[in-house]
Amino acid sequence: MSAQPIPPISPEEYLEGERQAEYKSQYYNGKIYAMSGGSFTHGLIIFNIGRELGNALLDTPCATVGSDVRLCVSPTGLYTYPDVLVVCGEVRYVDLRRDTIMNPTVIVEILSPSTEASDRGFKFAQYRTIETLQEYVLVSQTEPRIEKYRRDGNEWRFTECTGLDTICEFASVNCKIPMARIYHRVTFEPV
Repeated sequence: MSAQPIPPISPEEYLEGERQAEYKSQYYNGKIYAMSGGSFTHGLIIFNIGRELGNALLDTPCATVGSDVRLCVSPTGLYTYPDVLVVCGEVRYVDLRRDTIMNPTVIVEILSPSTEASDRGFKFAQYRTIETLQEYVLVSQTEPRIEKYRRDGNEWRFTECTGLDTICEFASVNCKIPMARIYHRVTFEPV
């Protein structure tokens, strides 16, 4: 007896199930993908960068949220949970539940061995289709290094910050954060 293929589900079916689920999952093209948990270091960096961005943007029209907020890249495509999001101006939601946003200005992903290839490749390709996205930020857990891709018209410009003694500029939201604050209390393993 052969296994029957699992029929694709709609985004509405995904959202209905996800809102009742005990664990987070991503959705893409009719399929659901389980998400793994993160390490202490991963969580610490998320908290540090979220706090620093949130404090820096306190008196601006921008808001910073963490990985509990779902992002809809396109209504029929990817639904995922970036590590940190910044939304400037009025937040646009997928529906009246107000738990899935569509218009980030900045997306931050903390790199880990299980997600790095996807964060750099598939997800970045998906994220680039979001008209409001101005900056995509990849944060290393293994060394003080942040890679930033900033939209410049139809191009994406790459810059990098390395070392705890440098300042990381989030140009799209006019914000500068010392790398030592982003990596506060992070212990790097010797190479």
